[in-house]
Amino acid sequence: MGGPVVELRAVRRRFGDVVALDGFDLSAPAGSVTVLVGPNGAGKTTALRIVTGALAPDAGEVRTFGLDPAVDGEEIRRRCGVVSAKPALYDRLSGRDNLRYSARLHGLDRHADVGWAAARFGIEHALDQLVGGYSTGMKTRLALARAVLHRPDLLLLDEPTSGLDPESAHAVLALIRSMAAEGSTVVLCTHLLLEADGLADNVVVLEDGAAAVAGSPGDLARAWLPDTVLRVDAEDRAVLDTLATAPGVLAYERDGGPATLSLDGPERVPDVVAALVAAGARVTRLEPRTPSLEDVYLAIRRRPRPGGDGTGAGAGS
Repeated sequence: MGGPVVELRAVRRRFGDVVALDGFDLSAPAGSVTVLVGPNGAGKTTALRIVTGALAPDAGEVRTFGLDPAVDGEEIRRRCGVVSAKPALYDRLSGRDNLRYSARLHGLDRHADVGWAAARFGIEHALDQLVGGYSTGMKTRLALARAVLHRPDLLLLDEPTSGLDPESAHAVLALIRSMAAEGSTVVLCTHLLLEADGLADNVVVLEDGAAAVAGSPGDLARAWLPDTVLRVDAEDRAVLDTLATAPGVLAYERDGGPATLSLDGPERVPDVVAALVAAGARVTRLEPRTPSLEDVYLAIRRRPRPGGDGTGAGAGS
């Protein structure tokens, strides 16, 4: 990964009396996938629009490809592919004509091949149909095909899998991975943390228009969920309860089935096994649990917040 393709510093944006972004910082390195997560109204969509210059900040500094969108917005937008949460398509044109029109806007030849982009999302069979007859999922796939048609250096996606069936959603995530591997930079807003898991190089958690927490998934997991979590089972499950007071066990939970333990470090795992063997247990399962991005996000959201109850949200979408 190289230097930042997108860099926002102390960006502030309001709509009337409503503050959408309030001192927001963002850095998206070249070739990375940066995922913006947060509750509705946290400012995610506003941040994406500021990256391209579609919105101007009230304060702060914005650089995309090292350029100022307020000055070089047209050049920046030529190098971006954007899929909004509600993409605007021409319903009275065919899918093919929608793509051809977009190709012309990006300076591509009028006879440029648009079929490869459609095929990537499985809509090549519908290219000659009017878009007004497309389903919601088909329209989303067409918008995604349009966004990658000119092979952009920066891909900005706002809830790209919304309304898609599992097969199409999988294709979108595969596209994101392949484009990042080829050197493109991706900034993605999503509510579906399970989709972002294993995809994100960087995660930014927005709250009230600011970046509350940012870092790699691994760094965030170590910072917010440092305990080692272990799932344990045995033929005689009642013996598992002896672990509740074992040295190094910070938390113990069992609801009739296997036990879940929080340990103060991975070095305690052999001690757990030894304690069970000493108690005469026949261990049938010993599974360390790696925290998911959703686990980390919920831990961050549950933390105490000064002057509030930890559940507030900003006004920008």
